[in-house]
Amino acid sequence: MNRREVLALLGTITALPRAALAQQPNTTRRLGVLSVTADDDAAGQTRSAILVEALAAHGWKEQANLRIDWRSGGGDRERIARLADELVALKPDILLAVGTPSVEELHRRTATTPIVFAVVTDPVSQGFVKNLARPGGNITGFTDYDGPMAGKWLEMLTQITPKVSRALVVYNPATAPFAGLMLQTIEDAGRSLRVTVEAAPLHDAASIAALASRRDGGLLVLPDFFTMANRAHLLAAITEARVPAVFWSTTFVAEGGLMSYSTDSAEQVRRAASYIDRILRGAQPADLPVQNPTKFELAFNLKTARAIGVTIPAHLLATANDVIE
Repeated sequence: MNRREVLALLGTITALPRAALAQQPNTTRRLGVLSVTADDDAAGQTRSAILVEALAAHGWKEQANLRIDWRSGGGDRERIARLADELVALKPDILLAVGTPSVEELHRRTATTPIVFAVVTDPVSQGFVKNLARPGGNITGFTDYDGPMAGKWLEMLTQITPKVSRALVVYNPATAPFAGLMLQTIEDAGRSLRVTVEAAPLHDAASIAALASRRDGGLLVLPDFFTMANRAHLLAAITEARVPAVFWSTTFVAEGGLMSYSTDSAEQVRRAASYIDRILRGAQPADLPVQNPTKFELAFNLKTARAIGVTIPAHLLATANDVIE
């Protein structure tokens, strides 16, 4: 290119509107997504579709200016770790971690690549961020838990007929490292509600199947992607036990669980897209505050209630977002 051509090109650039200049160059950016659910999980597929839609609304479209590398762990902690290695090795511009184990594994592998998380509980005590207002590192995102929720789950068990006086708290310690926080809240609520609370950790198919013999109370299934990935076996065991259970996601209720009180994980992914957009345009994760959930869902399955001889009070049904007849 000769001097005259260079001057002509500079003149063209100067004449461009400011907005057009901000969009140049139109290079493809790379997003790595690590989710703890399986590839064929319906709830996970819904979240993925919502993410793509939300990113497109911000101007980031696959096959145009954004490449997305998808990885799904299927509730297997060792697999999630391997997939985290794969994604970090791809050197993406940004990472999205769905679920606590995903954040933990990515956090171990990079302190520089920006990470946005969704559906994560208590990121401060787990060491992902310094505090909610000023995360202070390369990680920020959207939590799935509000402090009073765990007590609300136990309260729901005490409001049904017949009333529950014993509750088993179900989770996998390997995929729900935050369970201690929730268990403490549930135990505190149990003392005031006069309900005996007992931890019932799960590890594998055998421990899930063993729940079928626990017919001495109700169950609280904590937010845990192990329980989500294994929900068919979990629901089968609870159905055999014929005991009431409160779940952390409406997905369980749609598939036969009795009731759930939860945050909207799909909405968290939609909100996460806004942070991905801001970071790709130059914002720093350290400056973007971690945001708590704003949308909650209450659901009941009356068919299941009738099958196990449980009555849901009218005042709870009146406030439900979803009632399956």
